Amino acid sequence: MPTELDKDIERITSAVTAPGQMFETVPMTRRGVEMPAFKNAPPSVAHYFAHFANEKKDELFLVDGDLRLTFGQVYGAAACVAHGLATTHGLKKGDRVGIAARNSANWIIAYMGTLMAGGCATLLNGWWTGEELAYGINLCECSLVLADPQRAKRMEGEEIAAKVVVIDHGVPAEGLAPIWAQGDTAMKMLGELGPDDLATILYTSGSTGNPKGAFSDHLGVVTGTMNYVAQTAMILQVLTERGEAPTVQPSALVAVPLFHVTGEIPLFLQSFALGRKLVLMPKWDPREALCLLEKEQITYFVGVPLMSYEMATHPERDSFDLSSCKSFAAGGAPRPPEHVTKIKQAFPEGFPLLGYGLTETNAVGCGNLNENYMAKPGSTGMPSKPMVDMAILDEDGNKLAVGEVGEICIRSVANFLGYWKNEEATAAAYTDDAYFRTGDLGYLDEDNYLFIVDRKKDIIIRGGENISCIEVEEAIYAHPAVAECSVFGVPDERLGEIVAAVYFTHKGQDVQPDELQDYLREHIASYKVPAHVWRASDHLPRLGTQKVDKRSVKATYAPSITAV
Repeated sequence: MPTELDKDIERITSAVTAPGQMFETVPMTRRGVEMPAFKNAPPSVAHYFAHFANEKKDELFLVDGDLRLTFGQVYGAAACVAHGLATTHGLKKGDRVGIAARNSANWIIAYMGTLMAGGCATLLNGWWTGEELAYGINLCECSLVLADPQRAKRMEGEEIAAKVVVIDHGVPAEGLAPIWAQGDTAMKMLGELGPDDLATILYTSGSTGNPKGAFSDHLGVVTGTMNYVAQTAMILQVLTERGEAPTVQPSALVAVPLFHVTGEIPLFLQSFALGRKLVLMPKWDPREALCLLEKEQITYFVGVPLMSYEMATHPERDSFDLSSCKSFAAGGAPRPPEHVTKIKQAFPEGFPLLGYGLTETNAVGCGNLNENYMAKPGSTGMPSKPMVDMAILDEDGNKLAVGEVGEICIRSVANFLGYWKNEEATAAAYTDDAYFRTGDLGYLDEDNYLFIVDRKKDIIIRGGENISCIEVEEAIYAHPAVAECSVFGVPDERLGEIVAAVYFTHKGQDVQPDELQDYLREHIASYKVPAHVWRASDHLPRLGTQKVDKRSVKATYAPSITAV
């Protein structure tokens, strides 16, 4: 049965999407299927920046250590980057610009400047090794890579076709000096950029091993962003009617990587329309997060589930005034239901929230919030209005009835266009009627709330990071002593899941588990390296197809782990 909050959201959705309203929807054909689109959406992300940065120009936008910048100052800096990229580095519309750096004000300005110059912001995983960075850069044919000193050093000695420009953090004009120039490129590009132009590439790990580059046009990124803005506007209206609306400037702590879709769209991009202050954390630390929440009067927190839980259970939690923070959101991984109660108890003036979206959907999917989340803590909520059409499909693509488990599929204008130079994977990702196949298994209940029960794809979600089992297996097989291996996820109370591996060596060859882990750290990012490694004394069990029987391997070895 719909809750009062459900009824309120339905009522407000109908009002704000009606003809003549800000979020009015009109039909649009995408992938041969008619679906709703925002009538008044800006034609590109660059137009979105120009409009809202001007509207909010005097309001504080970024807090990065001692650096405090307004929306107007950030936009002005991004315009200098746009001109520098176009004139000094010859950037042309559609050129891919890799960004490899930790979270900072200059990461944000580099992203904005790239799009404002007409380039495609290609978001490289800042935790990757030099080998992995080179793969991502070459895969998407970047012409230019903007890297901070730490990532640039990792790439030394790698074969990279792109020009690598070293940028740094701190004062924008200094840290971004190699790509900085005064000029009008950004203004000129507003007349050239449109919804169909290439905007972003984000990398995703699936069941096929190496990361894939998921590319989106401006229409997809703007729609994903505006759908979040619409959702926030609706909730704000509900809170206003209840007399519970915040009275200070909206603000958020940035504790997730900006190269993740959660950091990019609902957190960073949405903030322009909301006039929201972003407080940057270079590295996660629960006590420092509590300090910043109090000091900066943070109203919204989002991270992987373990972050809210670590703050809620921190021994110094009660010494901080966190009354300004009304929302403790999580995404990227399941949140255990018992954590929901714990978080609500620790932050009585706020509510835990949970979101579900993917790189390929530009973060759009479901959301469960406030009292609804307390009532159904095992659910990721209802499909996000007004854009998302969600279906549960069987193996043949037929829609399943309420309560039946199948693959979760999402259809919206926000969905990505495809995987860069991988038409086969793109075709496999979509149904004939334009639903994106998430690879997750779940069901919708009688109230249209989504429950995720399993994953189809052979991936591990460690603290919000997707890890391909096949990619890790390939890295293990690259060791000359390894004859067979199997990689799988095992439960972890803090991170949700961690990587485990079992291997069998060639006759006469020897490598110990700790030696194998050291070898892997040289080739794959540290978060992908198995935390638990077993050396098998005999060949691994096989299925009739002669593939390693992963289920049997896991059943044999995983019980020996005591979760901590």
